[in-house]
Amino acid sequence: MEQAGTSAYLKVAEIEVSDVRPDHFGFTLQGRGADRADYRLEWHLDMPVDPRTKAVLGGLLAQSDWRVWRSATTPATRKRRSTSGQRTDHHQ
Repeated sequence: MEQAGTSAYLKVAEIEVSDVRPDHFGFTLQGRGADRADYRLEWHLDMPVDPRTKAVLGGLLAQSDWRVWRSATTPATRKRRSTSGQRTDHHQ
């Protein structure tokens, strides 16, 4: 277990982004993790973004690395949108 901030968190992945694709609701990022696994991240925005801003954000995201942490005391769950658009919890 590693420390992130003042609370105990587990590092889930450390990802070097290699591809960024804008989509209707945000961006899809793909990259390789420190564990050599391939990862895909979807970054959804709840507000419209003009094309110029989206281009700038895409350029910044293409130069980024991501570290994903989760609370060590909370069981891992996955939130998924159902067909009705509501989020549902699924334990892994």
